[in-house]
Amino acid sequence: MKKTKATQGPPIAKPKGLLQQLAANPDKLFTGSFRQQYAALCFRYDGKHQDLEILVLTSRDSGRWIIPKGWPIKKKKPHEAAETEAWEEAGVRGKCRKDPVGRYTYLKLLDNGDVAPTIVDVFQVQVTEQTDKYKEKGQRILAWVSPEEAARRVRDIELKSLLVDFKPRT
Repeated sequence: MKKTKATQGPPIAKPKGLLQQLAANPDKLFTGSFRQQYAALCFRYDGKHQDLEILVLTSRDSGRWIIPKGWPIKKKKPHEAAETEAWEEAGVRGKCRKDPVGRYTYLKLLDNGDVAPTIVDVFQVQVTEQTDKYKEKGQRILAWVSPEEAARRVRDIELKSLLVDFKPRT
């Protein structure tokens, strides 16, 4: 049987920390401003063995593996913005903690071509609902994977650490 892109394993992501990214863009060290984003670390337990699974998805622009994230949303608290991103990008809802479980940094490529150092606060979402009808359906690939596989797929080294070490809080 011929392998298709869907049946082949995803490429192993080359880790890049913020310092490596800044080394390639030293002028960003002196801008004095970091951007803020909020992310949802969506998880569930599989039905058979109760193994922890984490939702990863591809970004719309580069196709790299990420977790749902986005910019602050007016009149929404940070954890609510993270929940909104999970719903719009992956069609999942659940119980979201109000305090972040971690944070990571990366360089965000902006629409105008600039690169902005960005801090991402990560909120855990225990998924209780998943739908096939959501805003960005067809624009991303979604996968439920082990924490180790999630870490293998993402590029940002701080996010890799967060995923591997993730233990859901009650």
